[in-house]
Amino acid sequence: MPAGEGFFASLGGMLGEALRSLVAGLKWLLGGFASALGDFYSGLAGAMGMSPSIFNLVLLALGLMFLWGAVKALLRRSIIGFLFWLFMALLVLGGLSG
Repeated sequence: MPAGEGFFASLGGMLGEALRSLVAGLKWLLGGFASALGDFYSGLAGAMGMSPSIFNLVLLALGLMFLWGAVKALLRRSIIGFLFWLFMALLVLGGLSG
């Protein structure tokens, strides 16, 4: 009996085909998700007038966190804190659209 035509060879071949199908399915699923995420960020960057780069995405997230801090300070009735966080948010977010 030649090597490669036994029971374990066919079992290994079936397992290999199943794993290949699973990897192809995951590649299709995650590739679609990455494409959708890229399209979303490209549209967001285009609407804000900024270039679509990772650095600008990080600055956008930082600016939104500063803006959230300003809202929280306003709800705590901390006018100085509100003005500080609002100034920081405007500084960061204003620099993105240039």
